[in-house]
Amino acid sequence: MNSPLMIYLTLICMSTVFILFLLIYVFRKRHNYSEIARYFLLYTAAIGIYCFGAGMALTADTLGQMKFWTVIQYIGMPFSAPLGLLFIMRYLGINVTRTGFWSLMIVPFITLLMVITNDWHGLHYRVFEADPVMGMPFIYQEIGTWYAVHGLYIFSCMFVAFVLLLSKWKETARAYRPQLAALLFGQLLPMLTSFLYLIGVTPSGLDPVPMVLWLSSLLYFWAISSSTLFAIMPVAKDIIFNHIKDGVIVLDKSHRLIEFNRAAKNNFPLLDKPMYGMEFQEIWLRLTGNRFPVELESMDLQEVQAVMGESERIYQISASTMKHGESSQGLLLIFTDVTELKKLQKQLEHQAFYDELTQVYNRRAFLRQCEKDFADAKKKSIPFSVILMDIDHFKAINDTYGHDIGDEVLVHIARICRNKLQQGQIFARYGGEEFVLALKGTTVEQAEQVGNELRSYLQLHPLVTGERVIPATVSMGVSQSTTGSLQQLLKEADLALYEAKQNGRDRVAVYKQIVESIK
Repeated sequence: MNSPLMIYLTLICMSTVFILFLLIYVFRKRHNYSEIARYFLLYTAAIGIYCFGAGMALTADTLGQMKFWTVIQYIGMPFSAPLGLLFIMRYLGINVTRTGFWSLMIVPFITLLMVITNDWHGLHYRVFEADPVMGMPFIYQEIGTWYAVHGLYIFSCMFVAFVLLLSKWKETARAYRPQLAALLFGQLLPMLTSFLYLIGVTPSGLDPVPMVLWLSSLLYFWAISSSTLFAIMPVAKDIIFNHIKDGVIVLDKSHRLIEFNRAAKNNFPLLDKPMYGMEFQEIWLRLTGNRFPVELESMDLQEVQAVMGESERIYQISASTMKHGESSQGLLLIFTDVTELKKLQKQLEHQAFYDELTQVYNRRAFLRQCEKDFADAKKKSIPFSVILMDIDHFKAINDTYGHDIGDEVLVHIARICRNKLQQGQIFARYGGEEFVLALKGTTVEQAEQVGNELRSYLQLHPLVTGERVIPATVSMGVSQSTTGSLQQLLKEADLALYEAKQNGRDRVAVYKQIVESIK
């Protein structure tokens, strides 16, 4: 075997071995990768068959052997380019339907059939024989009609794959451009070598493409092993990443910034690419003026408030660890702006627990809070008093002045009582023209005094609306307990209120005194 032929064979064997190693490497780790690995395995297998057949063809002694190994080459070679295109399409996030897949395989199948049956029709090779000067395994060939179709199709697939990759260069984050470059050169190298072969620049009688595929394999192996080619597809990631409505910030395992999406930039206008490499706590300090209030490593779903300019925003933050295999590669922080949701939630809570007219607690909110305070008072054996109050002659006010004035009277009395409240006292509209006041830690005598002070103040401060002065007085029933139930306590206050109304209104009656007078 002459020296140049040995070099050719060595290069092809290198390609075959490297491709076989790459195929085994990806196959063993396929469960760690996404769907793209399946396309890559098919692509690599096709190239491997092509290189193996090309290598064996260089050992052929007869034309029959050469034709046999040529058929073996064509089991892989015509399929490698469209499979490479499919691999690149999936890498870029382009969906491939089953129909689309098999459509791309039609020409390669026809090519394989043409090569197998070429001796009958000569449509692929018009002439295929041993080179008359150099002899076997160098081949003298004249291409047929289908060879031109096949060559154009193969070149088109490689060219389209290359252009698709190149078109995504600008929108790919800098951190992921090395793997994109590896794929670009992996496509460019066989395409350029094939072009040089077709125009007759390479040594005649031999296909040089298998001799350079070892370099493409090295580029692919580097991209897979060092830049997580199958774990993170940068272009598809970039499309999805920047269309997520939530802000996403990516940190490395030292909690330094390595990436953020457009939504994060919209949420935090001061966030910018010069901050890449900065520690997250320092970034948060610059963005908000405060340290991040939660430990990143132990963070579950949290809510964080941040002042952005003149507005205060509320973010719901979730953190998840990014892993490649078993090792941690960093942290993914997702910021969901829930400011408007929280406002709506507060509005709904306000509507659920506050009286719409008077803006004090409604009956439901009063009972909910009062049950807690009453239970605590019983546990600590401290007095607990309630005052139930009713607006005197409220129906007459409505009949005389109208319901709009009646509403103003309710608001007037609620405002006065609320302004007179002390911390810990619970005031609510109990229903209709009734209000209720709960006084934890207050004896019945003290509660009676509070009631009389409120009653006197209301008597001296009638509602003034326009030129009209509308007097509005209240009757009150007071009760105290450290045992029993809240409902029993309210019932006693209601009985006392009834007594106050029966005795002339605009007065305070105490349940305890009523019971003692009966005795």
